[in-house]
Amino acid sequence: MERAHSPNRTSTRRRTGGPDDVARAVAELSTLDAKALRQRWLTLCGVAPPLGLGRSVIIRAIAYQIQERALGGLKPATRRVLRRFSDGAEGGQPALPPGSVRPGTVLVREWHGTSHQVTVLETGCSWRGRRYRSLSEVAREITGTRWSGPRFFGLGNASNERHDGTRQG
Repeated sequence: MERAHSPNRTSTRRRTGGPDDVARAVAELSTLDAKALRQRWLTLCGVAPPLGLGRSVIIRAIAYQIQERALGGLKPATRRVLRRFSDGAEGGQPALPPGSVRPGTVLVREWHGTSHQVTVLETGCSWRGRRYRSLSEVAREITGTRWSGPRFFGLGNASNERHDGTRQG
């Protein structure tokens, strides 16, 4: 049995306009005045745009919302990565990119049968009681050749990273 559609009832299904409809809706944004743009933001986001937000930023945000509703949003894995970084930034702690380390971390690397321990400091690092400006300087001292310090200590291994920036277990 089919249910009649009531004009007063809002549907929770997304409208799936084609690419031409999305392109047309986004192009139309540049023709709207400030009041119409603020109203479109309110309609799409449920809240008024922040005061002082420039016209171009409002247009871009609305365009993103239009595209997201028509084509879908970010993947759950990407949302988790962004949420993890933003949570760290809100707590006063800087959000660290994948592969970076916090001060106090001890990195261990074995090179030609010798184990090397490097302590990460606020600025630079320490190895064998001496301070260095970067991990690359330490890697150069250990190997005698130029190395990427993060790669030498196993921090920048791209083969262990997924496309969303998270590391594989």
